[in-house]
Amino acid sequence: MSRLANVFTFGGIDERPSRLRRLMGMSLGLIYLFYPVSEVTNGTVSGALAVWWMGALAVFVAVYLAVVLGPRDMDHHPRWMFPLLGVVTVMAAVFPLIFRNPSWLTLAVYMVVVFAMGLPPRRALLGIAAMAGLVVAEGKIMGADDGTVWALVLQIITLGVLFVSVRNTRVLVVQLRQAQSEVARLAATEERLRIARDLHDLLGHSLSLIVLKSELARRLGEQGSPKAAGEVSDIESVARQALAQVREAVSGYRRRRLSEEIDGARSSLGVVGVTLTVRTRGTPLPEDLDGLFAWAVREATTNVVRHSRATRCDIDVAYGEEGAVLEIADNGGGAYEPGNGLTGLGERVRAAGGSLEIEGGKRGFRVRVAVPPPLDRTPEMIADRLGE
Repeated sequence: MSRLANVFTFGGIDERPSRLRRLMGMSLGLIYLFYPVSEVTNGTVSGALAVWWMGALAVFVAVYLAVVLGPRDMDHHPRWMFPLLGVVTVMAAVFPLIFRNPSWLTLAVYMVVVFAMGLPPRRALLGIAAMAGLVVAEGKIMGADDGTVWALVLQIITLGVLFVSVRNTRVLVVQLRQAQSEVARLAATEERLRIARDLHDLLGHSLSLIVLKSELARRLGEQGSPKAAGEVSDIESVARQALAQVREAVSGYRRRRLSEEIDGARSSLGVVGVTLTVRTRGTPLPEDLDGLFAWAVREATTNVVRHSRATRCDIDVAYGEEGAVLEIADNGGGAYEPGNGLTGLGERVRAAGGSLEIEGGKRGFRVRVAVPPPLDRTPEMIADRLGE
């Protein structure tokens, strides 16, 4: 029966067997043609009638094969496919009446399978019911044995319902595969966005520092100061560190630490003459919050280096029963506009269940990150929220 399913499936279903395999399976499905053919082979039908008999049967098989082996997607069939379906349906209904022989009633079985596999379930069930009623009516007209007629009706209903179920199952399989493909595509897109966000955060800070040190090295070089060589060496060190960080971020192994970012901020701010003051209160931060605050420190100090005319920057970290708070403020008067870095930071903070406040003006720039209890959020939970 599974081979027969491959034969008759042509309606919008993920059918992987080739047309050759479907044609091979067709030989099993044509078993119902044994009944009209046997009428000729055993001599019941002979002469000119036998010629017409076999000719009509050959035409039915040819048209039926054209329908079955045609394009599989019913929604994208060429226009000629629907007339063929109508022709083969008419032949299945008319031939039993023309030849007045119950053996032709078996043609209805083929139409039931075509309807079940090629039409939507509701229309398919209507077609199955129509074929069953047609067999009963034509059987009565021809005086066929009631047992034979009802046995054929039972087969029609059974095969029809079976193949409708097969088609529905395969449609669900196709939808599942499409859903899996969409999930994979969205996951890849989200991963690209994550990498882009991480690279922006990493390179924005490092490249800003490289630009500043390059300008300082140029000025020192123009003055003939021996400190220029030291600045060039620092540029090389920062570039190598940025390259290593990018590799770690792309590989997914980077675990940002708040203490490391504070040290990096102290170094980069010192280059532009900004004094950094750090105050901490409470117990050490959990790993996920430590990483979140590290990103905030990096992004905020990058903005100070790029845009600020500040001379002082304060970092205040507090962690206790009331939650965790990070505040970074400077006394600069530069103009601040939210960019990709601050947008990405906001996404991270919201994923951790916290809030981000950004204030900028003549009195300086302030970034405040607050994460309320509970604080036992795992990195997996934060990743899931970022994915949303």
